Amino acid sequence: MDIVHSIIIGIVEGVTEFLPISSTAHMVLASRIMNIAQTDFVKSFEIIIQFGAILSVLVLYWKRFLLDIESLKRIIAAFVPTAILGFILYKFIKEYLISNQTVIIWSLFLGGILLIIFELFHKESETAVDDISKIPYSKCLIIGLFQSLAIFPGVSRSAATIIGGLLINLKRQTIVEFSFILAVPTMLAASALDLLKTGNSFSIDQMDVLAVGFVVSFVVALLSIEFLLKYIKKHSFIPFGVYRIIIALIFMAGIIR
Repeated sequence: MDIVHSIIIGIVEGVTEFLPISSTAHMVLASRIMNIAQTDFVKSFEIIIQFGAILSVLVLYWKRFLLDIESLKRIIAAFVPTAILGFILYKFIKEYLISNQTVIIWSLFLGGILLIIFELFHKESETAVDDISKIPYSKCLIIGLFQSLAIFPGVSRSAATIIGGLLINLKRQTIVEFSFILAVPTMLAASALDLLKTGNSFSIDQMDVLAVGFVVSFVVALLSIEFLLKYIKKHSFIPFGVYRIIIALIFMAGIIR
């Protein structure tokens, strides 16, 4: 992997992190197209630059972290299930799941179908919770469990949390913002754990590649968040479901290798 690869994958990560299409899947498949081997460094790169994209949330939602204690407590509650499962399954996820293209392609395909079906039948209640600070803690834990499904690459952390939130009667914009903010402790923990376990093995050149990807993903993600917030006010996620299915079928058919 070189600097050019880092920039391209950083763009891919920044565009896809907050969309319900799985940023991990897109980074792995982009690496496949560019013939980048899934080495330990590349796997770490794909984890850590996600935190670069997540930092854009701090820029847009810093008041939630510094001033809104009630919202922050609910974010922490939702983070707990993912933290526990991620720590326990870290080795299994990194060695067997994160670069498993069969799992990724089928997750994209089945997730796309489920996303379409869900959107066709889901109706938002007038009593849906519209304030993060008023979400019951029990529901926060449920959202955290839905987020944990994203240990399977291709599922999409944002799609899992958003659907989970809609199922338990949260307003769409509320759960989308909750999903954004929940990503901060989630990816900070994932990046810190990976650096703790593998960071000492990175060369200077690899650190440069990682830094470039980190910055690019951060800048691009700022635009991606703004797009999604505007999009959800008028549209459903059905087009994303269709997109997931098309991408999966393309790779299943071997049209892109």
